Amino acid sequence: MKRTILSLTAAAAALAAVTGVAAVAAPGDGGATAPTSGTRLPVQRSTLVCPAPSSSEVADTTYTAFAPPGAAAGADTKKGTAQLQPTGTLADSHGNPAGKGGKDAKGKGGAADQGGAPATVPPADSKPVVPLQEAGKPVTASTDSADAPALTGSADGVLAPGWTVQQTTSIAAGSGRGLQGLSCTAPDTQFWFPGVSTASGRTDYVHLTNPDGAPAVVDLEMRGKDGPLTGSGGGEDITVPPHTTVPVLLSTLTSGPADGAALHVTARSGRVGAAVQAADAKTGGDWLAPAADPTPEAVLPGIPSDATDVQLVAVAPGNSDADLKVQLATPTGLITPAGLDSLHVKSGMTATVDLKDVTKGEAGSLVLTPSGDGSAAPVTAALRVVRGKGDSQEMAFIPATRPIEARGTAVDNRAKGSTLTLVAPQKGKDAKVKVTASAGSGGGTPASKTYTVKGGTTLAVEPPQPTGLKGSYALTVEPQSGSGPVYAARMLQIPQGGLPAFTIQPLPDDRGSVLVPTAGQDLSLLAR
Repeated sequence: MKRTILSLTAAAAALAAVTGVAAVAAPGDGGATAPTSGTRLPVQRSTLVCPAPSSSEVADTTYTAFAPPGAAAGADTKKGTAQLQPTGTLADSHGNPAGKGGKDAKGKGGAADQGGAPATVPPADSKPVVPLQEAGKPVTASTDSADAPALTGSADGVLAPGWTVQQTTSIAAGSGRGLQGLSCTAPDTQFWFPGVSTASGRTDYVHLTNPDGAPAVVDLEMRGKDGPLTGSGGGEDITVPPHTTVPVLLSTLTSGPADGAALHVTARSGRVGAAVQAADAKTGGDWLAPAADPTPEAVLPGIPSDATDVQLVAVAPGNSDADLKVQLATPTGLITPAGLDSLHVKSGMTATVDLKDVTKGEAGSLVLTPSGDGSAAPVTAALRVVRGKGDSQEMAFIPATRPIEARGTAVDNRAKGSTLTLVAPQKGKDAKVKVTASAGSGGGTPASKTYTVKGGTTLAVEPPQPTGLKGSYALTVEPQSGSGPVYAARMLQIPQGGLPAFTIQPLPDDRGSVLVPTAGQDLSLLAR
């Protein structure tokens, strides 16, 4: 029997390292806890999905790929590979991307499968994108094509732990103009997107991309301030063929306009990558990345000091209402926004709060915690952030994010325009982190700096840069021994004339390693 347990443990260790499975308890697992001891091993394979960046004729997209240097103990010592491949796009009977209508990007009608079923339009070019050859130095590629496809790919060997890809798109005019940025996501079976909208002037698409060789079946559910928004059968049984992307217009899922909504994406079979592209006629556009899984607490880092309008959308997906204490972590401590002592979120519904210019000249982060009445209902949330005024407004999103436990990474940092925000949300628990700037994509010597963030405060800094920087570079954030919890976000600003174009990406832990339980521990706790 002992020999059998050891064999199962070894098998679980191999599976976890290959798939990147985190040794944590799954939501709703009846109170089971993840292993607190064992061996931490680096993942041996990572998979990422990047949605199609834009169909605009005046868009320029840069892809940046990076893998942190330094193989951890137990890492696969082979050189490794990391690259992305273009996907096909599911089209309607006229050859148009799902939900977009009209003619395709080239102005030509496409052919459908026999019987009028949706057809998959293959990518125009199947060459690999941003193939990475070595750790520690970013690789970039760019495109101005309105037909740029979604990308999927994987990394293995020494390039797998922490492999990160960013797509940054500058759109000169039209709906969604401005700067749109997204850290490409890992495929999963469930995603939450608080902050979506089908209101007049907003056009939101969710991009579903299947990186695998078997079809995925996905359900989409919208929730608002009064509960479900999707009609009977709406958004159910969406088939995403292998190596294909399906964009879905969210307004087709609801019977009427709704602001401050939340989208729930569930893959009933297979797995997908998911991201929401939001375009607003007045405030431009950006990507809304998936929010952290619902928990009783949420941290939303990196609200700019000059934000002119901030909107919070929270959702309580469980069976209990949530009562939340809302605080802003400022450079000097935690404060309660005026008139917002608490926030009540009804079960299965959303709650929206207009925080206006909440930061008032000082960068901050929003911290949501149970109000203290014993409620511990899970929630997740996101912020819509606007900078500028009048006709020169630009928006971005900040979803709730996971803390950085071992390492977080942000790529595509420029010589000018990058701001790193660190927040230690718990009063009395200071955070100490090491921030490393990689070599530049075109050259330069890495540089590091250590920061201490007082518990209950936010620290916004211009991050270190590599000496002799050429091109763009990556930032890695690593909590040091004894550090309290820390969350992070990176803001990238690339002004377009008088438009304060910007985008914000949280830095969750990159899950470059997994905790493998020791012999005799419950292997079911490796779920997820």
